[in-house]
Order: sequence, then C-alpha cells, then structure tokens
Amino acid sequence: MPELPEVETVRRGLEPSMAGAVIARADVNRPDLRWPFPENMAKRLTGARVERLRRRSKYILADLDTAETLLIHLGMSGRMTVSGDPLGQFAHEHPQLEKHDHVVFHMENGARVTFNDPRRFGAMDLMETSAETAHPLLVKLGPEPLGNHFDEAHLIAAFSGKNTPVKTALLDQHIVAGLGNIYVCEVLFRAGIHPTRKAGQIAKARVASLVPIIREVLLEAIEAGGSSLKDFRQADGELGYFQHNFRVYGREGASCVTPECTSEVKRIVQSGRSTFFCPICQR
Repeated sequence: MPELPEVETVRRGLEPSMAGAVIARADVNRPDLRWPFPENMAKRLTGARVERLRRRSKYILADLDTAETLLIHLGMSGRMTVSGDPLGQFAHEHPQLEKHDHVVFHMENGARVTFNDPRRFGAMDLMETSAETAHPLLVKLGPEPLGNHFDEAHLIAAFSGKNTPVKTALLDQHIVAGLGNIYVCEVLFRAGIHPTRKAGQIAKARVASLVPIIREVLLEAIEAGGSSLKDFRQADGELGYFQHNFRVYGREGASCVTPECTSEVKRIVQSGRSTFFCPICQR
C-alpha cells in the first residue's frame, strides 16, 4: 500500500492539472470502491473549482470552492494518472479508457485525471471542509511527521510506558501519521534500533534521534518519487526509484551495507508484516 512519500508524490503530480482548475465533468463509473461513493458524487464535483490539493497522512484532500473537500485514498492498487496538456503548449491525445478507470475528472483546462483501481481497495468521499477533522478516517490521526507538531517531546511522551515493539509504535497512526512498513524498517536501521525493542524501554535520547531520521528518510523518498513496488506509479505514469536506496527493506540474506559489518540482513514477521533489519547494527 502506498505510504506517505508515494501519496505526496502523486499529490505533487496532480497539482499542475488540478489546483485552481474547474472540474468540467466528473464521471463515476461504478457505485463503490472499498465503500459506496457519496450520494450524487458526480453532480457535486462537476463544475467545482479545486482551490488546493493537500495531503493528510496517506490521503489526498482536494478543497473545492463548494465548501466541500474530496478525500482520495489510493488503497493497495489505486493510481491516479494525468493526460492532456493543461498549459496548452502541446497536443496530447487522451489514452483509451480502461476497464478499471472508475472515476474520471475532465478538467476545464484540457487535462484528464483518471483514478484506476483494479482491486478496488481505494476510496473516495466528499465532506464539508469545515468538518474535516471529524471525518472517521482522519479524526484519530497523529501529527504529520514533516510538520511542526511532530517533535522530540511528542515522540518521547508517546513512547513512555509503551510495551509494544518500537516498530509497532511507529506504525501506530495515532502516534505519527503516514508512516508505513517500508519506511519504518529504513528508519530503524539508520537509527541503529532493533525493531523488537520495547518502545517504552528506549532511552529518551535515542527516541528523540528518531525524529530527524524519520524526516530524512521521508524527504529522500519524496525526492526520489517514492518506491515502485508492485502497482505504484506517479501521476505521470513514471516509476519512483527510492527502492534502489533501500538499506534493509526487501534485502533478506544480502550483506549489510554498513562498512565493516559482517552480518546479513534478516527478516522476521511482526503483526503479520515483514520486518527487515541488521542484527549487529541494530540493538
């Protein structure tokens, strides 16, 4: 499932075609994805201007001039692609619509934004912009890891007394929003912290050190366009390439990248997810 860097990459890819533009027509080609679409979704979107595109955790939020916000969740296989040329500099043919193109935004500027989701684990919803913080998918989210509210004091307090493994704690969306399995593995390797260590037993200084490392890993991944695993594509259809920078994720049995370390990357399963780590470098 796309994590924060992949979702942010898609948001940035959509921005030139959607931010400030009017949705001339919205086509909703089925009644639901993971959940039913909101009532009269196509009609409510048609004619609306996208005031701005934001990201909250792993969700894309499009604020409309109708005082509503469109929430988009890519799910496991969802992708949004842009065709056409909103700047009017070139002539581009729109590709033929495909079987799983479930929602299509025909923008007034000539762009076409298509949401394709073969497995239908994605979701879309419309809500009053003023009621965003009460939305069921957003109400309990913790601070954004790249935002000002995520700092050393917050993470130390969140870890205090927790008996869960540190990896599980970092995946808890109530503690920090948007982190997923891939990037938590990478963060813990850079921090030198073993993924099974109890969060509440890690020294405060080491917990505090996680904050800049989390930001560093996420910003590097965003710069690289995310990680292209299985179905992920950027909005222009291109692949991200941060997976080439993985130090532990998916590298079971490979030599540790730390100079002079003689260990191999190991894999264990935590809460049904694969965890990759170096047993020597991470304590």
